[in-house]
Parts: sequence; structure tokens; C-alpha cells
Amino acid sequence: MKKLLSFAAMLTLLLVLAACNNDKETVEDSASAGTGEYPEVTFKLAHITPTDHMWHQASEKFKEELETITGGKMSVEIYPASQLGSEADMVQQVEAGSVDMAMITAAYLTSRTPEMAAWFAPYLFETLEEANTAAQSDLGQQVLKKVEGTGLKGLTYLFAGQRTIVTKDTKINSTDDLKGLKLRVTPSPALQSFYRNAGAAPESLSLTEVYSALQTGVIDGMDMDLDATITNKYAEIAKYVAVTNHMVWPSTILTNDKKFNALSQDAQDAVTQAWKVASDYAVTTRSGQEEEFRKELADQGMEVYDLDSSVFKKQIEAFDSEYGGQSDLIKQFIEANR
Repeated sequence: MKKLLSFAAMLTLLLVLAACNNDKETVEDSASAGTGEYPEVTFKLAHITPTDHMWHQASEKFKEELETITGGKMSVEIYPASQLGSEADMVQQVEAGSVDMAMITAAYLTSRTPEMAAWFAPYLFETLEEANTAAQSDLGQQVLKKVEGTGLKGLTYLFAGQRTIVTKDTKINSTDDLKGLKLRVTPSPALQSFYRNAGAAPESLSLTEVYSALQTGVIDGMDMDLDATITNKYAEIAKYVAVTNHMVWPSTILTNDKKFNALSQDAQDAVTQAWKVASDYAVTTRSGQEEEFRKELADQGMEVYDLDSSVFKKQIEAFDSEYGGQSDLIKQFIEANR
């Protein structure tokens, strides 16, 4: 009888422990799916790049992560490849609240947020990892906050590959080779100043116009990253890629200030956390693709070669002096990362 009672007690204890363990797993599963105060909402997210570009892949990562965190309550509709217009159009739509989020290049924003020029100091970062660390720093966040004031809120930065010089017929070995060349450069005062100082003639064209302009000789080349050189098929008409890596290329994730602040704290945290995952994913993934992209362009017939920073020594000094003198924040950012 004692043995039976002992066995029954042990069996009861095991059942209780199993039930507790099941409850724990249920709680953990529920937490992983999101148990916070999340609204049923679908955000509209717009950007300018094709669907095979890193920024679109990061958008998909953000969507996936946000839906996981919130158990599917918060979702995302992505509008790539300028479906909702130019960057200027998308900024206006975010300000008006008709688009919830937009991925806007820091280069475009330099025209309205001069402090963004800090990111385009030539040869400021050797790697995307260094740039990503600077983005999370106090100075990087101060620069991001400068977009606010017109209904916009900056959520984070997102990086693609660093800038290179792509040319149709002219191989660039020195600044002498740039003299008089018509290069498509994003209409940013900071970028255009760098190329003018190097002797080139910057042209402002939207990304959708670049292929035909290069094909017809309207431009001789462009400032571009390897990612976009591949996704936009520029190897079909351009012969050379000078891998200068002279500037990093951040976009900023902008949202409507009032609409974001109207979300619950849980919802805001979910959005912020999902973008952090997407941003880190973009840096890690893109950093591992450099050699792959160089080989792909070479296989497509382009001459891909390195061009050392010493070629642009004067332009580096000129930029630091000009833009560091315009803003204490830009000066501090450059000095902290140079």
C-alpha cells in the first residue's frame, strides 16, 4: 500500500510539473508572437530601388520582423521602384500622412536638412560596420533628428554599398580624367560639391532616367553603388567601375510624426525593433557581397578596379573645410569619425 501511495504521489508530481512546463511554453510562445498593445494596422512603405536591391530586401526583413513581433497585427505593404513617385513626392506624402513610411536617401535630404551632409565627407568610413556604429552614436542620432519639424520623424538609417564611379568609355585613374565629364550625381549639394572640386560636371537626373541618359550620351557616367549598377543593368552600356568606396550611402527611414506618436508604446517599440533588425541585416548581408558583386560585374564585361583615396586628397580636405565650417554638428561628426 505504501509503495502504491508513493507511486501515486510521484505520478501526481510529474503531471503537475508537465502542466507547469506546458504553461511556461505557452507563455513563451505567446511572448514571441507578441502580447503587447498592438493595433490592427497595415503600414504603407515606399522606396526608390528595384526589388532585387538591398534596400528592398531590408524592407521585406522589416515586414517579416514586425509581423512576427506583433503576431500579425501590424503588417506592411511595400511600394518599391518609385511606384509612389520620386523621393520628393514620397517625403510630401509622409508629411501629409498618406504614406506611413518612406526610405529616403540622406543625399536627397541634404537639400532640406544641411546637417545630413556629414554623411558624405569623403573617405570617412572604411566599412559599412563602422558607418552603422556611427549611425547609432549620439552624433549620428543628432543628425537624424534634424529632419524633424515639418511633420517628419526619423526612425533609423539603412545602408547600401559605398559609392563608386561608373563610366561609359573613360577609365578614371586620376582627377585629371574626371575633368569635363558629365556624371549623374544625386542632386545633393554635398555630393555635387565633391565632384565639382574634382573637375567633373555633375548632372541631376532621377534614377529612372540614368540608363537612357548613359546610353544616348547625355551623361558620361555616374556616382553609383555596386548594388544599383547590377540591379539597373548598367553593365550593358558602361565599361568601367572605379571602386573608390569614397562615401557611404545611407537612407533614412522617415515616418509621420503625429501618426507615430499616436501609436501605443508597445507598437512604437515593435516598429523600432523591427527596423533595427532590418538595418543590421542590411549591413551584414551587404558587407559579405562585395567580392561577389565585383566578380558579377567583371563577368558581365566591365573592368572593375580599385582607385586609392590618395587620388582625392585635395577634395577630402576641401570638403572637411567647407562643410565643417557650415555646422558645428557636421564638424563634430567628421572629427569623431575621421
